Amino acid sequence: MLTVRAPATSANLGSGFDVFGVALSRPADIIRVSKADETTIEVTGTGSQYIPEDPEKNTVGAVVEALDAPAHIEIDKGIRPASGLGSSAASAAAAAVALDELYDRGHTREELVPIAAEGEAVVSGDAHADNVAPSILGGFTVATDEGITGVDTAIPLVACLPEIVVSTRDARRVVPEEVTMEEQVETVGKAATLTVGMCRGDPELVGQGMDDSVVTPARAALIDGYEAVRREAFAAGATGVTVSGAGPAVLAACRAGERRAVGSAMLDAFAERDIEARVYRARVGRGATIH
Repeated sequence: MLTVRAPATSANLGSGFDVFGVALSRPADIIRVSKADETTIEVTGTGSQYIPEDPEKNTVGAVVEALDAPAHIEIDKGIRPASGLGSSAASAAAAAVALDELYDRGHTREELVPIAAEGEAVVSGDAHADNVAPSILGGFTVATDEGITGVDTAIPLVACLPEIVVSTRDARRVVPEEVTMEEQVETVGKAATLTVGMCRGDPELVGQGMDDSVVTPARAALIDGYEAVRREAFAAGATGVTVSGAGPAVLAACRAGERRAVGSAMLDAFAERDIEARVYRARVGRGATIH
């Protein structure tokens, strides 16, 4: 049996819709695989009751098919489904790394990204790499049709996950189909600022680059209490706040030593609206690891 840990991720980061992603140091999914004549899946952990064990309906099934690697697969979910923290991507990423190693298929980590993306498409409907890329490779990643680039960094982050459900399909449905020239120029500037911040390990620049006036406002409207959480996070020292992926998790960048204050402020803001939430004090971290 072979075990792989794949981290939660946050995609978009405000200005990088469908392109940017980061691996979070916590939480994570753990997958255990062993060779078998026929693929079977067993799911335990957070939200496991909502995850199908049928290989044709689970993210790992497409990965098994792509790698021609039938196995008994145990998925221990540490990442809640429909969280905005790359839950389906983590399972697909872990399966790709684990099965490639188990069957000695010899793919590079970069080559496993599109394979894992096909797995995530089973759930999300689209084979986007913005979550699976950082879950496999770690760090901050930029996923385009030309390939994946990225950088290792250690920006402090706080992810606050409320007990609210926002489906990926609903979150995509509200995204504006057209933008003005002014909005495009502003978004390009913010995305460039964020990228430089990641390369420099500068939380201030990263926070500035997370600001977005196109996609984030549309998705934030689906998250009860978002504006209050954002306001209180900034008051507690956050350098930037945005919707994590499709939501409902809210992601904040901050300086070293301020994660506890920022996380507590976000929890309190949700609590003011009688919404239970949990917080993950994390940083940009490593990709999938074999144990």
